[in-house]
Amino acid sequence: KIIATLVQPTEGAVTVRGFDSVRDDARVRAQVGLASAEERSFYWRLNVEQNLVFFARLYGLGAASARRRIEELLELVELADLRRRRFGELSTGNKQRMAVARSLLNSPPVLLLDEPTRSLDPLAAARMREIIGSLARGPRPVTVLLTSHNLAEVEQLCERVAVISHGRIRAIDTPQHLRATHRQHERVRLTLRGLEAARAADILRGTVSHLETSGQPDETTLSFEREVGDDLLDRAVRALQYNGARVVECEPERGTLLDVLETFERETEEG
Repeated sequence: KIIATLVQPTEGAVTVRGFDSVRDDARVRAQVGLASAEERSFYWRLNVEQNLVFFARLYGLGAASARRRIEELLELVELADLRRRRFGELSTGNKQRMAVARSLLNSPPVLLLDEPTRSLDPLAAARMREIIGSLARGPRPVTVLLTSHNLAEVEQLCERVAVISHGRIRAIDTPQHLRATHRQHERVRLTLRGLEAARAADILRGTVSHLETSGQPDETTLSFEREVGDDLLDRAVRALQYNGARVVECEPERGTLLDVLETFERETEEG
């Protein structure tokens, strides 16, 4: 809301493409499109198209330009078939699509999205993520700043992530780097051929910790814990191969953004 100039900062400053959100608020609003999760500014008795025409005229679009842009956006968010339906009769998910369409009316270079896939069914949410990705990677790329509690969605869409814990930004980085720097241990699963499970366990016993094994007639699966970056995996694989095993698959358990959040929560609780 501060970036969109709806609320003024109590301290500090926000700039959008060089314009200050307080001193240059009109210029900032011209650069930004906002789709809020709690949208109450649409007119419930007007239909989808009428609502978008109203807001297009507020943005200063002429009649012909507004019609062309609205047609593009209705196709983009897949609401073309509902253009004559009153806003009040739309499902929660379609109201969310309406908010996204309106935020794009003036083709803003910066797009602010508050939980854009909330209330959408899985297929519609996947389509919305495709739309967001296409906007960010299109011929005229849009800078997208989104908030979400869906961590899988964040990892899929975001090039940089800001982690907020107890009202403070605790870290800003790529998802990959955040996972790597906040994961001290990982579990590795190896799939072997040419070595029975009992023999593999004997070879690695005393070398790895929390070892688990299972065997099939022609295949052995084992897993163990290691510290990220140590040489334990290399030593284990070498020992198994020396004793006749052929490693056909190695699958480390990848850290997630949930691990990052839990780390910050523990640090806060521990003071």
